[in-house]
This record gives sequence, C-alpha cells and structure tokens, in this order.
Amino acid sequence: MEKQSRRGLLKNAAKAAVIATGGAALAGTTKAQVTGKLEKKSYPAKPASEPAQLFSSAVSYGNLLFLAGVGAHFQGTIEEHTKHVLDELDKNLTAAGSSMEKVLKVNVYLNDINDWAKMNTVYGGRWGKIPPVRTTIAPAGGIPGNSLVEIDLIAYI
Repeated sequence: MEKQSRRGLLKNAAKAAVIATGGAALAGTTKAQVTGKLEKKSYPAKPASEPAQLFSSAVSYGNLLFLAGVGAHFQGTIEEHTKHVLDELDKNLTAAGSSMEKVLKVNVYLNDINDWAKMNTVYGGRWGKIPPVRTTIAPAGGIPGNSLVEIDLIAYI
C-alpha cells in the first residue's frame, strides 16, 4: 500500500465528503444548524453586580456548549473521583440545556496515566449510543487541587 501524505489524505477526505453529500455543500443547498444571532452566553448567568471571574464554568456560542474542567477535590480513589466528575459534568450539562448524549469532545487529564484503565471502567457507558471523541493525557505537573482526574468537554444544546 502506498504511503500518503497528510495533504493527500485531506484531499481524499474532501472528495469523499462531496460525494457523500451529493455535492450539496458546493451547490449551496445546505442549511445552517443555528438560526438567528450567534451570541456568547455564560451558564449559569451571573448578575452584573457580581465581580468578574477569571473564567466561566460553562459558555455557549450558538448551539455549542463548552464546559470548563471539573475535578474532584477530596480524598478518594480514581473510581470515586471519576464518578464524581462525571456526575458534576452531567449536572452542568443539564443546567445549560444539554445532556451527556450530546457531548461531542472530551478531554481527560489524569494525575497518573497508570489510572487509565480504572478511570475507563467508570467512564464507559455514560455517553449514550455514540460516545464522544476523547483525548486522555497525564500532565507532567499533575492536576491542580490534588484531583486524580479532571475532565472538560464540548457538547451541543
């Protein structure tokens, strides 16, 4: 099999997309998923009287929802930490009008990469029929707040 360059792979993927959509994208017959004005919103909405924070825990733009990393800041096992983090993310998604089934992308940060298999046993089955894409890393400096796991994600509303 001939080895392809990244550029060649992207060209072939673009051709396949045109074929799969029947050329609709080129013909201008596709519809946008979001109608109306796109605006950035924070969840939960903060009153103007509150002081500015360094970051928001959840922000949407159009129908995309971005959740900041959630950790577990208590003594416990990787399984307990993972369950806590996933439960908190589920609550945050629901509060913003989304759900675990609508998650598209997940980033998992492990304090110790050797916890990957144990984290995975709790992580599995929480995402509906089609699990999101995922990246898992163990940052060299660890996770702030002594959490064994931190997870952030992107979902749609």
